[in-house]
Amino acid sequence: MTQRVYLVVLLLCLGLMCPLVTGIFMDKLASKKLCADDDCVYTISLARAEEDYNAPDCRFINIKKGQLIYVYSKLVKEKDSGEFWAGSVYGEHYEDHMGTVGYFPSSLVSEQHVYQEANKTIPTT
Repeated sequence: MTQRVYLVVLLLCLGLMCPLVTGIFMDKLASKKLCADDDCVYTISLARAEEDYNAPDCRFINIKKGQLIYVYSKLVKEKDSGEFWAGSVYGEHYEDHMGTVGYFPSSLVSEQHVYQEANKTIPTT
C-alpha cells in the first residue's frame, strides 16, 4: 500500500513538472529595445503611473496610479504592437516589489526625470 502511494505521488510530481520543462510559448513583443548600456541595467528614467495596470502574464508588472517606476529599457515599436517599456515598481515599502522587473504600456505613465539617453539598440531575446 505504501509503495502505491509513493508511486502515485511520484507520477503526480512528474506530471506537474512537465509544463515547467516544456514551457509556454509567448509571442515576442518586439525585436529590438533601446537601452542606456549594452546590458540594459542602468536606469534610463523615472516615470509615474497615471493609471492602474493589471499584468496579463508573467512578462509584465502591475502598476498602480501614482507609483514611481524606474525605466531600464524601451521596446522599439513594431507594426501592430503597443509601445512597452521595462522597469521596476516600488511600493510604499521597498521590499514589496524589490527586484521585480517587467513590461508595462508606456501610454499609462509620464516620464518625470530622464537620467540618461536610451541610445543603444539591443536585440531582444
